[in-house]
Amino acid sequence: MRTHAEQYLAMRPSLGYRLHGQGRLLLAFADQMDRAGQARLTAIVAVAWATQTPGTLPVTRRMRLSVVRCFARHLKTLDPSCEVPPPGLLAATARRPVPYLYSPQEISALVHAAETLTKPLAAATYQALVSLLAVTGLRITEALTLQRTDVDLSTGVLHVTGKYGKVRLVPLHASTTGMLASYAAVRERLCPIPQGASFFITCTGRPVPDALARRTFWKLLDRAGIHTPPSRRRPRIHDLRHTFAVNTYLRWYRDGVDVQANAPVLSTFLGHRCPSDTYWYLTASPELLALAAQRLRPLTEEP
Repeated sequence: MRTHAEQYLAMRPSLGYRLHGQGRLLLAFADQMDRAGQARLTAIVAVAWATQTPGTLPVTRRMRLSVVRCFARHLKTLDPSCEVPPPGLLAATARRPVPYLYSPQEISALVHAAETLTKPLAAATYQALVSLLAVTGLRITEALTLQRTDVDLSTGVLHVTGKYGKVRLVPLHASTTGMLASYAAVRERLCPIPQGASFFITCTGRPVPDALARRTFWKLLDRAGIHTPPSRRRPRIHDLRHTFAVNTYLRWYRDGVDVQANAPVLSTFLGHRCPSDTYWYLTASPELLALAAQRLRPLTEEP
């Protein structure tokens, strides 16, 4: 079974899929089947594996079974006796956690907190990184994987590689272009011989690891005096993306812009596959929901 799983995982990237965590799960499932001497994949075996860890959340169990189901569809073309677990097993409702929406004052405080980092290059890197995320809504991984050739300071455009390897162009405001140019000048002065071509680098000249960026951001939250709201999870660096999207919608509603017509533009800007992925942000803010309701009211009132 391990061989079949490895062949499946080798084939999927050619179809545009990226299977990192899912790949590890599938290989673990295949290894367990091989150790148990089970040559035939059945729905019972798949469900037993997906639910074998006590205390696992229903959503996690459903996701584990989904990984096996996709593999089973492939395997059935090679082995007709293979069973594909039917949809609906281990049903669970996935709830998106409520995002933390940063105020302009909090974003400013985060940028100023980056100034307090001990090492000058680290301070410059995180000032530029937080500022860029706040004004573009980039995913943190998209920002950290930017190469120097991806940042066109002459035209003010980013070449961003997003999910599924899709590349998009993100135009920058002149002030943002100027900020990135200033960072690039500081970076060249403090680290003239970097170890790679990444735009954002550490004090050693290497690309900034995702885990390090998140840990440093937690430190900036504390220094900026931004605390976890009651009964909520800790604010995240990804919430800067949520904040950008919500603020864009708020500005459109306040300015009387046709939100429905412009939603696809925001979806493209954020790297979403379709506008429905962006519409979720409408539920992230009570103020935004109220403005949307006011826009809809004339359509629902009887003449």
